[in-house]
Amino acid sequence: MKPEFLIVTNGFKRTWSAIEYGAALAQSMRMKTTLLGIAEELSPAAIDDHHPLEDIFAQAVELFQKLNVEYSLEIRNGVAEKIIPEIANHGDFITVVSPLGRPQFKRWLTGRSIHLLMEQIQNPILYVPQTQLPVKKLLITVGGLGYEEAAENIAVQIAHANEADVTILYVVPPTDLNYPSTRNVQEHINDLAETDTLPGRSLRKAMEIAQQAGLKAKAKARQGHIVEEILAEIQEGEYDLVCMGSSYSAHTLRQYYAPNITAEVAESAPCPVLTARFSRRES
Repeated sequence: MKPEFLIVTNGFKRTWSAIEYGAALAQSMRMKTTLLGIAEELSPAAIDDHHPLEDIFAQAVELFQKLNVEYSLEIRNGVAEKIIPEIANHGDFITVVSPLGRPQFKRWLTGRSIHLLMEQIQNPILYVPQTQLPVKKLLITVGGLGYEEAAENIAVQIAHANEADVTILYVVPPTDLNYPSTRNVQEHINDLAETDTLPGRSLRKAMEIAQQAGLKAKAKARQGHIVEEILAEIQEGEYDLVCMGSSYSAHTLRQYYAPNITAEVAESAPCPVLTARFSRRES
């Protein structure tokens, strides 16, 4: 069964980026779309008042019809961070969301919305801080542990539908270990895909998947702090979309002490970021 896009808005003007980007992908990939409007802090006395959702829904419907995207509309009353996971986890969705306009104090107190959503939503999430169309340059990050497989599969579909070029990136983190395998990786950072190392095999596997789909793909490696190097590559490569796996739900101790790389990249990247959870079914 083919997944659908679940595009989310609470009427905040920046959520138009999610609508515009999601609609463009839905058109190119021929996927159904549900537009979920969340009326936050809407009292019964305000039912007849003009709500920001009305304007953004009208614009979205016009866009869907212009692009010939099959769509449905749904409105819920409540808090976005609670409602979005409830809907997203009860269907085969790729959830598309932009910044929800939270005040700085609330972000400081409870954390950014994207962090909360990534923790709670089982299915893939496409975070769109700003629209970047058309999708012609796509970055896939691989880590060698298999967390990226779900994200990579979606990325290949998006790239194929949009005739986008693909770069597959592996970042070698700094280490004080002096094992032969570690030295081999560090000494071959410029031709890592050609080595018989875990990173090398991961890069080759990802390249094969992309090339089998008829995509123009290349492998690249960087060395340094993972988040910083990914963000540097995004800036230098001017990518339209970044696709990353997430270790959430891997049920390992790693997620309790390691930084959430996907969330850190998503909230700092200047382009849309797609994340998909690790799943035992894909390992």
